Amino acid sequence: MAVLVIPVLAAGIFFFLIGVIGLLRLPDAYSRMHATTKCDTLGAGLILFALMLYAGFTPAGFKLLLLIVFIWLTNPTAAHVIARAAYRSNDVPFCEGSFSLDRTEGGGRQ
Repeated sequence: MAVLVIPVLAAGIFFFLIGVIGLLRLPDAYSRMHATTKCDTLGAGLILFALMLYAGFTPAGFKLLLLIVFIWLTNPTAAHVIARAAYRSNDVPFCEGSFSLDRTEGGGRQ
């Protein structure tokens, strides 16, 4: 069982590490949010999957599976809502060289 659990756990830790590097290195809030959300979702999913493999087919393993599904549904949705609110408030600046592609009526930055 350790042959399966350890690589999956290491992959989860790797993605968390990449998310932290993205948080520290990327230029603006939008790209930082993208990096941390993607890596956090995948990292947490892999670590919980490793725990589920370790627990086996037990009620605890089923609860971990439900937690993985919950995180995969809510984490990207919450990040999208936060980024959209920041974009529409016009208070969070883009990094230099960025531009808006929003062509909706009245939407986006002027």
